[in-house]
Amino acid sequence: MKIISVSRRTDVPAFYSEWLMNHIRDGYVRWVNPFSGLASRVSLRSEDVMAFIFWSKNYAPLLPHLDELDACKYNMLFQFTINGLPDIFEPNVPYAHETIETAKTLSNRYSPDAVLWRYDPVFITSITDKNYHLKRFTDLCTDLEGTVKRCYFSFTVFHNKVNRNASVILRNTGIELRDLPTTNRVELADSLADIAFQHGIQVYACCSEYLVN
Repeated sequence: MKIISVSRRTDVPAFYSEWLMNHIRDGYVRWVNPFSGLASRVSLRSEDVMAFIFWSKNYAPLLPHLDELDACKYNMLFQFTINGLPDIFEPNVPYAHETIETAKTLSNRYSPDAVLWRYDPVFITSITDKNYHLKRFTDLCTDLEGTVKRCYFSFTVFHNKVNRNASVILRNTGIELRDLPTTNRVELADSLADIAFQHGIQVYACCSEYLVN
């Protein structure tokens, strides 16, 4: 049995729920390795799937299919990114109050342990500074209290693609993407953890070993 990740390469639940369900009904999907180009056939039959691990910023399109997935007795875990960033950064993502309602629907149906909140990345810019994130995170924790038990976060990693996109954003909008020194990242992470704790949420750093102490 395998754990099937759906998917970190694209938002399948938000944009390809019908495609996914068609392949589940077929019992398999073909997966192409992006590095080698080799194709593999992956079974999606319930007896071959230990669990689906979903990744999405919008599960609303998947909700109508939950009865069918449950009838097949699939185990499911929902990684749910809810940042509530300004529209200019997430133009195709529903407003936070909508995604929070979807999170509540999933949590009520499967339990708070099944919905893993991602506040990711902590996107520092000239209009979303430290104080912005402290306020936004507090509001989201308040709304998600009792709905989730865990929150995963990370800071922006400035690799080549991010730097290119940052240049485009600055040129088109005047908004500057900013990095934080490690000391400031640790201070902000500690503040986010304290806020989450007050709402019964445990915070975990993702790919940020320097935050572990």
